[in-house]
This record gives sequence, C-alpha cells and structure tokens, in this order.
Amino acid sequence: MDRLTSMRVFQKVIDEGGFAAAGRVMDISPAVVTRLVADLEEHLGTRLLHRTTRRLSLTEAGEIYLQRVRVILQDLDEAHGLVSSQTKELAGVLRLLAPPVLATHVLAPLVSGFRQAFPKILLDIDVESHREPPIEDYDITLMGAKDTFDANVIARKVISTEAILLASPDYLQRRGTPQTPEDLQHHDCLRLKPAAGRSRAWRLLHADEPDRFVDIDVQPVLWANHTDTLMRAALDGAGITATTVELAAPLLNNGDLVRVVSPWITDRLTLYAALPSRKFMPQRTQVFLDYLTEQTRLRVVSAMAACDKC
Repeated sequence: MDRLTSMRVFQKVIDEGGFAAAGRVMDISPAVVTRLVADLEEHLGTRLLHRTTRRLSLTEAGEIYLQRVRVILQDLDEAHGLVSSQTKELAGVLRLLAPPVLATHVLAPLVSGFRQAFPKILLDIDVESHREPPIEDYDITLMGAKDTFDANVIARKVISTEAILLASPDYLQRRGTPQTPEDLQHHDCLRLKPAAGRSRAWRLLHADEPDRFVDIDVQPVLWANHTDTLMRAALDGAGITATTVELAAPLLNNGDLVRVVSPWITDRLTLYAALPSRKFMPQRTQVFLDYLTEQTRLRVVSAMAACDKC
C-alpha cells in the first residue's frame, strides 16, 4: 500500500466529511477510500475514526494523527514546489492585494522600476479594503497596522513608520505655523474618522519619548474616511492633516507639504506583507518582497531627511 496515498485519503475524508465525498474529489470509488483508510488503521494498529450510519468523527488517536499528517503532506508539497521553482527563471504572475491607500502610494510607485528589473514577472494587483483579507488567495497582501499588531497571520514586516502632521506652505503663510500640540486648537484640522466608539480627541505622541502623549480636543473642519481626500485638501491649503512618512515622502521632498509640530506624531504604524505560507515562497515573491522593502525604506529615509530641513 502507498502510505502517502492513504494519508492523503484519510485527510480528505475528514476535510470533505465522508468517504463518498472524498472519493468524488479524488476521483476514486468510495470502496477504495474505505479500504485505504482501513489499511491505514491496520498498519497503525489503532482506530482513527468512529463510524456510524449518520456521521464520522475522529478518535483521540485520529485527531493526533491528522495534525501530524497535515504537516507532513504540506511539507512534501512545498518541498516539491520549492525544488521545481529553482529550475525555472524569474517569470510568471505575482498576485498582490492592497487597500487603496497602500496601492496608490506604496505599490504603484514601484511598478515601473520592478518591471524594468524583472520584465518576465507580471503583476496582478487587486485594490480592495477588507476587514479580514483573503491572504491565502494572494502571493502578497499588504497590510498597515499599529505597532502593537499581533494577528494570527504569516506576515513579514516591511517597515515601521510614524504618522506626522503636515500642512501646505500656503496654509502656513495664511494662518501661521503651530509650534505645540495645543496650538492645533486654533487651526483648521483635517482628520481621518475614528473607529466607532473611539474618542474623537486627537492623541499626539512624542516621537522621542514613547510613553509621553497628549489628547487635544479639536473640532476638525473636515472628517473623512479616505486618506487621499485629506491629503488633497491639505495640498490645496485647507488645513493640517496627518499621514505616514512614506506616503508623504514625495510631497515633503518637493516642498508641497511641510511637517509641523515636530517631534509630535499621531501614530506609530507598521507595513506588513502577509503571505499564504510560512515555509514555501516562490522566487518571484521573494524578489518582489526584497524590492518592496528596499525601495520603501529608501523613500522613508529621504522623507525624514526632508523633514529635518523643515
């Protein structure tokens, strides 16, 4: 008997909820499925399944065995894929998922340079906001999260960043430049809508003293749930807004926006690249991750240098 086949059949019986369903998926008869599972039990010397006329359930031994079987079969499949990928050139389709703000300000600026470096890798980008993104359906899913992020997902940290306060030179010329967090109470503020139930006070954190913060009670002239809307309004001189350093980088570098109330920030955030598998990664995914990390960090360094000149 092929033990691997029996292990795959056993796993499929559990996943599909029955012998007949497993047989349909694997294109073998229910009788063969039953025989393979029975042979596996005989080989192990223990019963893996409780069988009744209405349902199947795992025995205690079956639960333990299934956990190990899943790991073994996944390792085998990934080993095969890894060896196969080494014989292929850097080519194929790379599927990416990102929310709108990250697609516009992080992914889009990378496309031209990456395509020049790896012309045979084709990019397929979906731009959508998900509360729980379908990470398993994509090679890379970009996610922005607070620095306390601890989700049960496989993710690589691309870069940690800060959300800084910004305004256009035109606005600052008309209204003056705020020097302290309290000065914001006398300015036109443009804010991202807080989550339901969250305080509407604007919490500012001191960049150099992690435990130091102040809550400022401001009445924004604009609330929006869209970062680009706030950025556009700030560029047009409507007021002071906040966004992350890497998103603001090109606008700081060319002088369209200026940092204010430094060294106070509104948040600490991390950009993650979530992956469908911890162990196996196609080579095209790896080179894109490397390119994404390198280019994003260069932009942040450049933006921080521009901030220092403000």
